[in-house]
Amino acid sequence: MSTSDKDDTTERPRRTLREEDPQVLFAQLEGLAELVKLRPREGEDGLRFLARLRASTTPEEAVTFTAFAALPTNAAGWGYECLRLMADHLHPQERPMMQQIAAWLTNPTIRLRHDIMKEALWAPARGPSVLLGLAVGWSTGRPAPNDPEPAPAHKAPVAINSAVLSCLARVPLSQRSVYLARILDMAESLFRAY
Repeated sequence: MSTSDKDDTTERPRRTLREEDPQVLFAQLEGLAELVKLRPREGEDGLRFLARLRASTTPEEAVTFTAFAALPTNAAGWGYECLRLMADHLHPQERPMMQQIAAWLTNPTIRLRHDIMKEALWAPARGPSVLLGLAVGWSTGRPAPNDPEPAPAHKAPVAINSAVLSCLARVPLSQRSVYLARILDMAESLFRAY
């Protein structure tokens, strides 16, 4: 592998979470406190807080917390797996974006991330896969070659949260809790791997 090829690849982080302490995460990330009403307790780690969110009257907030708590690349991978789990509820025109995201997750080059972002920005509809594509674009570094700055830290998690919850909303009500449970089971693995 040449040096230029290596420079074009986003390295997977060894950790999976931005921060082990959910209280610190709430203080650091804009928008999280507006989207998740339950607050972490003193000394409570992410996995315990996730369990409390999951058991609350609004378990969807556990999805939101996961989208913010995981490092952006890991959160995008988790979001992809969530949408893949609910693939029967994606429209056929969303599949090409899912294929591009899968390719980026396998080989996370900057060029492919920029291509996904461009495609997502110009998509005629903002379905779950397009929202996830936007999250990929905002996940690491600059969203486009001509952008002077990386995207704000809250952009990717908001898009991942929207992607997962909007796809979940397409699931018939009778099956929604089953899908949500499976999604949150996958989320737990991110917190265990910290």
